[in-house]
Amino acid sequence: MTIHFRQPEPLFIEAGANAVLLLHAYSGSSNDMGMIGRGLARDGYTVYAPIFAGHGTMEPKDIITKGGVAAWLKNAQDAVAFLKAHGYQQIAVFGLSMGGLFATRLLEIDNTLVGGGTFASPVIRVGQTNVPQSFLSLSNKIYSRTQMSTDEKQQSLDWLAQHNPEQLSDIEAFVQTQVAANLQMINKPFFIAQGDADQMIDPGSGAAFNERMESLNKDVTFKLYPNAGHVLTVNNAHHQLQTDVEAFLERLF
Repeated sequence: MTIHFRQPEPLFIEAGANAVLLLHAYSGSSNDMGMIGRGLARDGYTVYAPIFAGHGTMEPKDIITKGGVAAWLKNAQDAVAFLKAHGYQQIAVFGLSMGGLFATRLLEIDNTLVGGGTFASPVIRVGQTNVPQSFLSLSNKIYSRTQMSTDEKQQSLDWLAQHNPEQLSDIEAFVQTQVAANLQMINKPFFIAQGDADQMIDPGSGAAFNERMESLNKDVTFKLYPNAGHVLTVNNAHHQLQTDVEAFLERLF
């Protein structure tokens, strides 16, 4: 089998004394954070965008067989340790979609972080999610780029359709029992970004999260991006998102 595929690599750019950790989405990779990461580096911030276990390969099954909530939380904590090992003590953390769940959890349990937030992240669940359908669709596209037979591809998609819901249920349980349940533990400024044309999660999720944080008297900044879909770091909102994140970071450091 010949596959022409350039595997994503973690993004690490040392550009200043203050560091920003960027956590990518479910079924994504550090590529999710390439534009905003390089933009922040140009603005003088050291940037690190790791890759969650099982992600960034040509085999979507890896996300399920090699990943999981425990592995990904450890990845996120290891990423903080990586930055500290390189001498960075002032660290902010942001995450896109699933990455935002782990960014939020880090801000609950690691008081050394200076702040951070989420981009299109369903910390407070509103409405329905299209993640299962999207994951199978993306997996189909990935398999179509290989030399798999039609039967092999269908068997793999059937396996994913069977096992993906269990992993998504684990993520939902993590959100309910650990992340959403412990928001009162966050004591640093928090940034929430949401596109109002998000088709992956309900676009009301960001406002609901903001309302919850406000009800807890947290220092929260909420930005809603008109006509913007789910992947705010690369879509039509990415320029404004970077501007807003940089303004937020100026308050932290």
